[in-house]
Amino acid sequence: MNVSLVSATGKDLVPISEMAQRIWQFHYVPIIGQQQVDYMLGQMYSGIAIQKQIEEGQKFYIIVYNNLSVGYMAISQIGTEEYMLHKFYIETEEQGRNIGQHAFAALLDRLPHSKKISLTVNRQNYKSINFYFKLGFKIESVADFDIGNGYYMNDFVMFLEF
Repeated sequence: MNVSLVSATGKDLVPISEMAQRIWQFHYVPIIGQQQVDYMLGQMYSGIAIQKQIEEGQKFYIIVYNNLSVGYMAISQIGTEEYMLHKFYIETEEQGRNIGQHAFAALLDRLPHSKKISLTVNRQNYKSINFYFKLGFKIESVADFDIGNGYYMNDFVMFLEF
């Protein structure tokens, strides 16, 4: 399968933001509602917000399938051999083609000395939870994160150890 990761640069901030808008509107509105989606997109996916996340240590990748940008990931190192997967999204129309599995494998190739990868996922995001289970992740804990404006992220903290 022709899936690769390309390190995101400044020119990718707008395309990442546009992908996030499309993906989140389709996927998250039924889970958390339009108002919280709008709030979170504003907080996390403006060009300025993405740039700030990069400056704080997140490494963004564009997921490329057959020479088309079909998703994005962001990861940061939180220990000598531990990473946090902050974002992992595939365009809705490209899901179900094993792109996510291949993209995750490509990410692991870039982290040869990793011992653990953690992530958070909304507890009602069953499709993503099942995808992470398929990759070998396990639930570590249940957590509610106050993200401001009266909103919370009601998540599972999941991890994969090698």
